[in-house]
Amino acid sequence: MRWYGERHIPVELNEPHHWGMRDTPDTVFVASAYLSAHNARAFGVRDYIAQLMFNSPSGLSDAMDLAKMLAVIEITKPLLGPDFRIWKQTRTGLLSYPVDPVAARAHLATSVYLQMALRPHIIHVVGHTEAHHAATAGDVIESCGMARRAIENALRGQPDLTADPAVQARAAQLVEETHDLLDAIAQLAPAGVTDPLIDPATLAKAVAVGLLDAPQLRNNPFAPGRVVTRFINGMCVAVDERGRPLEEKQRIQQIMDHLSPMGNF
Repeated sequence: MRWYGERHIPVELNEPHHWGMRDTPDTVFVASAYLSAHNARAFGVRDYIAQLMFNSPSGLSDAMDLAKMLAVIEITKPLLGPDFRIWKQTRTGLLSYPVDPVAARAHLATSVYLQMALRPHIIHVVGHTEAHHAATAGDVIESCGMARRAIENALRGQPDLTADPAVQARAAQLVEETHDLLDAIAQLAPAGVTDPLIDPATLAKAVAVGLLDAPQLRNNPFAPGRVVTRFINGMCVAVDERGRPLEEKQRIQQIMDHLSPMGNF
């Protein structure tokens, strides 16, 4: 990133959706999005492309998916400045397309229409054939045609989907929980580290102890894959051994209790 920054080349990071595609809690997705932007800025990137891949994981409701993306935008806003610009790029989830071609076409159009609620600078069109085969030239042209129509419809006067009180409430909750998670990660840093959120050892430890974790990382040599998630009311949340939603503060405390005999961090 420093090499690109020195040459004024825009940088795009795909970190958040790789967590999302592995069924991570929404809070971890938002935290990884912040860490991506924070590191890009720290290493001299001036034009950062925030990739906002919807439907990752695919069990999210449209409302809660939109809330998660609003949380990403809100929590990264303080990073903006004359030397750091964030360009919003949205796309449809790679693992979210149905195999049926008719349903897949509908999914592409509705997903792009939802993305327009964020007023993205860039729309990355994911071919509607993704679940069935690699897109041909004809598939790409057809997918872009469907996306273009959805964009045109939205630009003619889309209702403000972000104004939904439930969407706003969830976004605010995710911002608060993400700050708790980032604070916990920072406290893993050894003495003398100026910025724990760009320190490789600290970030690696955050993964190793499970602060940054996902169910589909089980048996990964670097992450515990201990967290369990469920889709509840359209959200992807961590749950306890009984399947009940686990508040982020509780999840963090349980992890830290294993690290410190006193249970403090």
